Amino acid sequence: MLDISRIGAWAELPFFDKTLPGITARLQAETRQILPPQDQIFAALEMCQPGDVRVVILGQDPYPTPGHAHGLAFSAEDGTTPFPKSLRNIFKEMHSDLGDCPTSSDLRFWAKQGILLLNAVLTTPAKDARGHRGLGWEKLTQDVLSKLDTSPHAFILWGKDAQTAGRVLTHDDHLILQSAHPSPLSAYRGFFGSRPFSTVNQWLKERDNDPIDWIGTP
Repeated sequence: MLDISRIGAWAELPFFDKTLPGITARLQAETRQILPPQDQIFAALEMCQPGDVRVVILGQDPYPTPGHAHGLAFSAEDGTTPFPKSLRNIFKEMHSDLGDCPTSSDLRFWAKQGILLLNAVLTTPAKDARGHRGLGWEKLTQDVLSKLDTSPHAFILWGKDAQTAGRVLTHDDHLILQSAHPSPLSAYRGFFGSRPFSTVNQWLKERDNDPIDWIGTP
């Protein structure tokens, strides 16, 4: 069984009793390298407990290039060069929106501020993007969003998969931002110009919450 000893209150979700054992068995039978490394598969949950979540950014699956993925959606290990293409487009939109962007591909400083960087699928075989789609991880996304649906949060849903998952959200006071995915295949269909970063910060300030430091102020 994959180690869930560090995920805190998330371990109470039905997924971990009902679905994870089957996923574990299928991963153990996988002959290809699995990304991210096993001890980082639940990194997003480990870094951001349910009561600390303020913003959710829902991704698709980990980067398939060895050495990039470390368990947080859109984030890559520090020192990754060039940046993954989707992340480059995220930073391009951020620069347009806020006038600046991070200099590192490592977004763990976002997670420390209450941003849950959750992929809908938590693993992928190396060099096989979306290779574990349908393995069962999508049930975890449903459980996480359902748990967070009980109080207002900001949700950034990029692309059709994220938007489909977001249909479980029913709370009237959520901020739900939807646009095209930042992938080079779709970013020009509405991702660029969507200004999600300033919009989230304005929503947080209106609720008397601290804004997100998206850039990483020294």
